Amino acid sequence: MAQRQITNVTLLGAGVLGGQIAWQSAFKGKNVVIYDLYEKGLEQCRQDQQRYADIYRSDLGATDDMIAATRGRLSFTTNLAGAAAGADLVIEAVPEIPEVKTAVYRELAGHLAEHTLVATNSSTLLPSQFAEATGRPGKYCALHFANYIWDQNIAEIMAHPGTEEPTLVAVTRFAIEIGMVPIPLRKEQNGYVLNSLLVPLLNATIGLLANGVSTPETIDRTYLLMNRGCRMGPCGIIDMIGMTTAYNVSSYWGNEKQDEQLLQGARYIKENFLDKGKLGAQTGEGFYTYPNPGFSAADFLDVPDLSRAEELARLALPG
Repeated sequence: MAQRQITNVTLLGAGVLGGQIAWQSAFKGKNVVIYDLYEKGLEQCRQDQQRYADIYRSDLGATDDMIAATRGRLSFTTNLAGAAAGADLVIEAVPEIPEVKTAVYRELAGHLAEHTLVATNSSTLLPSQFAEATGRPGKYCALHFANYIWDQNIAEIMAHPGTEEPTLVAVTRFAIEIGMVPIPLRKEQNGYVLNSLLVPLLNATIGLLANGVSTPETIDRTYLLMNRGCRMGPCGIIDMIGMTTAYNVSSYWGNEKQDEQLLQGARYIKENFLDKGKLGAQTGEGFYTYPNPGFSAADFLDVPDLSRAEELARLALPG
């Protein structure tokens, strides 16, 4: 049986990663509709994509004509029925809150054509949690991307027990067509490969901060000294992911596991960032201020001048 080509893609959720997936897919020739509940979210996505255009020019050598063609393949809407109409693939990238995802899938189900495939970009939750709610479990799987999709071109592909093989083939082909390296998982795993490695690091980072052990700059400097050549440390990564996602993940798993350290971390993020409107790189401030965060300074990893010894020593005083 011939494999249906995925040409028309719908992104549910105009957040950081949803916007990146949409832009990369359009850049690679797909027609993309970006859906969000709120016009404010779509406007933020448009602003983010202005920045992506600059990055694709500088890092990928994209021409003005290529950028214009990418923009021409993108559309934005707050109408779910319109967003779903004609889609070959719908990628869900809504907040990491199970109840929210379930509600979106149930509403979406009535608007889909028979052939449409559905994939979740969830970073920590399992497709089997939502397969029934989609109304088409055989045509549903996980397709998880990494931030900085144009550079960290990972596409994790994870089935649930009811996923049909043609779905996995089509989704894998789509990933390759938009320039991704497919990362197939042989069984369901919370956190997949990427976040099974990354989340413990970020949880440890938030714990160090919430417990008053260290500062964002010191944590990132330590990490980058240990991993020469990396672009950013864990606090920079959290800024990139966004404080809302970091809070949702810490809160969900803290409650799920009755883990007080995770719940303390969630409270720390809420009180110090969310309540103050500091949502990370997307809004210009999180642990760092953007577009020129401290960790990007040329001397961030340099041995300090001897004159700073007393200043640095005072940071090690208890309390």
